[in-house]
Amino acid sequence: MRIKLSKATDIGPLVRAVRKAQKMRQDDTAGAVGVSENFLSKIEHGADKAQWNKLFQVLQGLGIHVVLDLPEEARSYLPKGTEQS
Repeated sequence: MRIKLSKATDIGPLVRAVRKAQKMRQDDTAGAVGVSENFLSKIEHGADKAQWNKLFQVLQGLGIHVVLDLPEEARSYLPKGTEQS
């Protein structure tokens, strides 16, 4: 399922939905992905000052993939080796 994000705080409810679908408690999830429960809670409640590295750690741990849909005209400006799907 693809969901368009308009702002960083849109990620939180999606993280929460995936965690709940996996029937995981917040404390168990935090431990499994290597972040504090407090940090995971901040993400889920839409904190806009999340640390990007930790955010991606949570997303990866839950199996959430971030895919950017760039305009085709940007293709020639991408760095060599940029993975495209």
